[in-house]
Amino acid sequence: MVKPNTLAIIPARGGSKRLPRKNIKSLNGKPLIYYTIRESFKSRYISKIVVSTEDEDIARISSKYGAKVIKRPKELSKDDTPSIDVVLHALSTLEVQDFKPDIVVLLQPTSPLRNSQDIDNAIELFMKSDCESVISVCEAEHSPYWSFKVENGYLKPIFGEEYLRKRRQDLPKAYMPNGAIYVSTPEVLYRYRSFYCQKMIPYIMSLERSIDIDNEIDFLLAELLMRKYGYE
Repeated sequence: MVKPNTLAIIPARGGSKRLPRKNIKSLNGKPLIYYTIRESFKSRYISKIVVSTEDEDIARISSKYGAKVIKRPKELSKDDTPSIDVVLHALSTLEVQDFKPDIVVLLQPTSPLRNSQDIDNAIELFMKSDCESVISVCEAEHSPYWSFKVENGYLKPIFGEEYLRKRRQDLPKAYMPNGAIYVSTPEVLYRYRSFYCQKMIPYIMSLERSIDIDNEIDFLLAELLMRKYGYE
């Protein structure tokens, strides 16, 4: 089988309100983005690694660790900029450079415990399955079947009262995206403008490797786990 041309896109903007400069904040002695770049280079399938950023410091650090940098415009670096817009900008930029991938892998730098084996397993799952995308997930810590909404000041179960009478272990398993890995093709991404499409396959990861750093507590927890498991 011919090995597909696989592109890894690492989106890393400079602005972050909850945790300023988080993408290059030192985690266990290295900038946060380093871990995603490193594991991308370890992948057996990824043939090109690009970091999309508007920030000079992120660009410099990413280049230092071997990633190609795509400078994206300020209007694609806002708090509410959808990730898919960043992905499509990177694809159009590379297309001008005559690089057209068969597979696109989105790897957010805020998932430092996701490793190269996870990346390769997700890509292999995508290649051998009848699907349009693969999205990494983890089992939900708190079952959504015990969730409520408020109506007229009263708590009302979202999924029905019958679930409230069940033990946690008897509830259906629920999974949530962990933000670590998204796999698809350029054709699917242009068609849906999303990795979320009709035929999605889950790549299930453990809770420990599913940390998605959004605040200081997430950052401290990631550092503790890295030290516990000897993660370098």
